[in-house]
Amino acid sequence: SGVAWNESQHCRLLVPEQLQLCRRHLEVMPSIVRAARRTQALCQQSFADMRWNCSSIRRAPSFGPDLLTGTREAAFVHALAAAAVAQGIARSCASGELPRCSCGPGPSEPPAPGSRWGGCGDNLSHGLQLGAAFTDGPARAGAGGTPGLRAVNRHNGAVGRAVLSDSLDTRCKCHGVSGSCSVKTCWKGLPDLGEIASDLKSRYLAALKVTHRLVGPRKQLIPKEGDARPVTEMDLVYLVNSPDYCTPNPQLGSLGTQDRPCNRSSVGSDSCDLLCCGRGYNTYTEEVQERCHCRYRWCCSVVCRRCRRSLDRHVCK
Repeated sequence: SGVAWNESQHCRLLVPEQLQLCRRHLEVMPSIVRAARRTQALCQQSFADMRWNCSSIRRAPSFGPDLLTGTREAAFVHALAAAAVAQGIARSCASGELPRCSCGPGPSEPPAPGSRWGGCGDNLSHGLQLGAAFTDGPARAGAGGTPGLRAVNRHNGAVGRAVLSDSLDTRCKCHGVSGSCSVKTCWKGLPDLGEIASDLKSRYLAALKVTHRLVGPRKQLIPKEGDARPVTEMDLVYLVNSPDYCTPNPQLGSLGTQDRPCNRSSVGSDSCDLLCCGRGYNTYTEEVQERCHCRYRWCCSVVCRRCRRSLDRHVCK
């Protein structure tokens, strides 16, 4: 993303279904690259303390079975990537980076008392439109697995964009003498993508297993279990159960948890009991240096000493 995108050199790296969009919208591609990198970082951050820690996303675009077979983990990644691309384009419009779009349209509702609409809001509508065309292109063109897998991927991408849309809120800046805030200028803006990732993590934990079945004249995604609640447009869905990710299994996309650091005092997903899958853990002592005995020196610095202390580390067997 540090260089200008070239139609012949860079666009050909994409799948055919995204090639035409790349050629027509070269100026958007750096935003999409940044969105992909942000998706990778946030996925690993969101699952850092779980057996599946999203480390496999670093292999993109050569994904393994954990992200290619319609798993719960793939649902999260598809939703987050779709939201990231739409948000990146929406913000790039507002920043003036993209010549074919600008600020988002002004809100139709009246402003709150003592405030006025102004500023430059994120162009959510343009981000959603162009983002959907890029992220859903392969599935719409019939590429990328079975019809059921394509339907699941499209659905989860739409969930990511819906969560992003719901997060659009009002931002204001005060004006007035000595910061009195006698008048506020307000606009519509999107939150940091980390908030979207947190929301999608909750939906990942409550995701529904579905099947792609003929209902009436067309196929639809319906719950695999007969007593499960109906699928809504805000539910993440998956087709196949995930492995437990405890032991390495390339056929299932499991890297295992051996040598993963764990927390002996935790009762959560990062606990040595859960993360090590009952295999136990090894403990070793590490000596670290840190600042200590800090004091303020007039004027104007803080002086510290360097102290050594020992820390116990635990890793899964």
